[in-house]
Amino acid sequence: MASRVGLIGCLIVVVALLNGATTQVTAAVEYQVGDSLGWTVPPNTSYYTNWASSKTFFLGDALIFNATSGTHTVAIVSEAEYNACTKVSSVFQVQPCCPFRYTPESTGTKYIICTVSNHCEQGQKFSFTVESQNFTVESPAGSPTESPSSSASSLTVGALYAVLTTTVISFLTFF
Repeated sequence: MASRVGLIGCLIVVVALLNGATTQVTAAVEYQVGDSLGWTVPPNTSYYTNWASSKTFFLGDALIFNATSGTHTVAIVSEAEYNACTKVSSVFQVQPCCPFRYTPESTGTKYIICTVSNHCEQGQKFSFTVESQNFTVESPAGSPTESPSSSASSLTVGALYAVLTTTVISFLTFF
């Protein structure tokens, strides 16, 4: 009986350690472009640049463009078009009634402008960099280490945890 209690205690410790070693996945974030100002002509030409530079964007994150007044557009453009505030024909309309949601599908630098009148020249534009999501794995000792930028590692660890927990419960039930 004492050896069985010792074995149960060891198995509980192993399961607890495996649970502590699981991958911590960061959920996608929704960013309200411009925060409370929304997507409108800004008070200064660096407003949206400063807003974007204070954030870290990852694949899966979404940018929500809310027009707080008037009609505006969201145009995803090249760097040259961004620098020149080039009016492009492929735009998305943004009105106070109807926000626009943009979820980048690839990593890299993205360039966004408003093509209404001279809004871009007045600072209604910004660029940002989308990074691949790096997951952090907490080792049993508590020191974080980086794992591949894929959710496959979290599935593998989660599956391993589920199989071991089921095995332990089955083992304890039959013995």
